[in-house]
Formats: sequence, structure tokens, C-alpha cells
Amino acid sequence: MKVGIINVTGYAGAELARILNEHREVEITSVTGRSGAGKRLSEVFPHLSNIDLNIDPELSGSLDFVFSALPHAASAEALTNVIKSGTKAVDISADFRIRDLEIYTEWYKVDHPCPELMEFSTYGLPELHRESIKSSPLAANPGCYPTASILGLAPALESNIVEAEIIVDAKSGVSGAGRSLSMKTHFSEVNENLSAYGLDGHRHMPEIKQELEQVANNTVNLTFLPHLIPMTRGILASCYVPLKPEFINSSSDIQGNVSEIYKEFYANEQFTKVVDSPPMTKQTLGSNDCLIYPTVDERTGRLIVISCIDNLVKGAAGQAVQNMNIMCGLPEDTGIRQLALYP
Repeated sequence: MKVGIINVTGYAGAELARILNEHREVEITSVTGRSGAGKRLSEVFPHLSNIDLNIDPELSGSLDFVFSALPHAASAEALTNVIKSGTKAVDISADFRIRDLEIYTEWYKVDHPCPELMEFSTYGLPELHRESIKSSPLAANPGCYPTASILGLAPALESNIVEAEIIVDAKSGVSGAGRSLSMKTHFSEVNENLSAYGLDGHRHMPEIKQELEQVANNTVNLTFLPHLIPMTRGILASCYVPLKPEFINSSSDIQGNVSEIYKEFYANEQFTKVVDSPPMTKQTLGSNDCLIYPTVDERTGRLIVISCIDNLVKGAAGQAVQNMNIMCGLPEDTGIRQLALYP
């Protein structure tokens, strides 16, 4: 299967190339990049020297599948002709994640460039939308924060054991901000420092809310607060939500019942795993796993869920390959079976 990557020169695009290089059903035949156009891929990323390709301004040749790792708006524009030609694709930007285009415009400050493609797209979170992804020509790869947050809360909302008042306190490594130079991600600014941002609203909030409300079949009141932490990779989301009194009153073993609900919900999932102790980001480093630990504060009647992913793998490139596998009828774990790196 011949595959192209639009914007291989970002972190997500480079991670896609690294993962796809080991995918037994894939040959990367075309890569593009804005800053690196005209260079060899190995010049920009020496660790990808096994992939003997030029970085071109546009895709070339006959392709069976395309990934776009461009920023929002630019990504939808780049994928328009791809989708219209009948080639399947995964978009790693936010362009097809939010179904309500007025909300998209409100949060991304741009009118959607290709609204006609929305009807062809599916939100690409396999644990919730696998059947739709199978028949979709375009998967909207979820954001990194939404992946961790939605997977952490979905079992509780689907089983109707919690109230709709949700707080997600999430922390991300610096690679989540992308590869473009910024004072906010300068080493001297982030090293030995921890900062909250997006207090007036983060772009991933409406995406999280959209999916949680679909699971709950009800409106949710969501507070989402992200933090930047001085490490390269990883997201840890701490989710807090009150348990319903009727669930508490009817449970002789609240913690045990919650654990059972979570383990049953993810029983058949290869990459989302309910664990028996609070996970650490290093336990997901380089892997496509999402590790989830639900627990109960019985003093307050509150469910606490810790959710961990690698933001560049399950939060971006790994999940994109997972979506491609589903869309192309391949075993879902093909090319993404890597264990975490430790230490």
C-alpha cells in the first residue's frame, strides 16, 4: 500500500514516518513539507535516514492512503482533492473533529475551508467509533488532550453512574505545542517550570465536550484546564466527577463496581488498558497505549480517573495508523505494537 504524508516536517508527521517505516503493509512513497521542501528527509531528520525520499512541496505519484499533519484550515484544503479522488485519508489537524461548524469557527477563528467534506468524515477514536471508521473515507484524528480525557471518562458516562459536572486537569509535554519556534516553549522558559494555560478556554475543550455528550446522551458541564510540564512527551489527565447518589447508595463495594465497569468497557480493546495502580507518563512513552486508572474518593463521593498517553503516538501518529488499519481492513495493531520505552 503506497502512502503519502503531508507535512512530514512537524513532530506528528515525523512520528508517522517513523512508525510507518516498520509497517509491513505500507510503503511511504511521497512526503511533503513547507519548511523542508527540496531537502532529503534525512537532512531534516537524521533518525529517518532509512526513508530515502525527497521532501516535496506537493504529493506525487499514485497513492492508496494519505495522512495530513498540517495545521487546521490548511489541512482541510490540502485534503480536498485527495478525498474527491477517492483516496482515503486521516487528518491529524482539528478540521474535521468538531461537527458544528459554528463552534469550529468560534474556537479556531477561521471559517471552515471545506465544509462539504464534513459529511464524509468520522471522529477517529476507535474505542468509540470503530464501526463508523471502517466505512469512512476520512478519519478526523482526535486531539491529544481529548484522547486521554474522553477515554478516561467514557465508561462512567456511558454507564450513567456520574453527574454531568466534570473537571479535567491535564498536563502535557512540550512536543504537544508543535515544532514551530515559540518563546513559550523555549528551553529556558519551560525547564524547571510548570504553567497553566488556556484558562479562558482551550481549543480542545469543545471537542472533549462534544464526544462526552454523545456518550452520555446528555449535556455535560465541562471545566478543562491544561498545563505545560517540562518534559518532551506525555499527557496525564486527572479527571474528577461526582458519582450519582443512587449509585453510591446501591453499591456495597463502590470501588470494585467502578473498576468492573471500566474493565468491562475496555475488555476487548488492544490499546486502552485499565490498570491497577496510578499510571505514569513514562509507562506509555513511544507506545500506542492509553492507561486508565479509576478510583473513588468515598469521603466526597467523587470518581477520580487518571489517564496517560504519549501525545505523539496514541495522541497523534499512532492513533492515525490505528485508524488507517481499520479503514483499510488490516489488523488494527499492525505496525503499532511497540512497547513503551523505559526508563
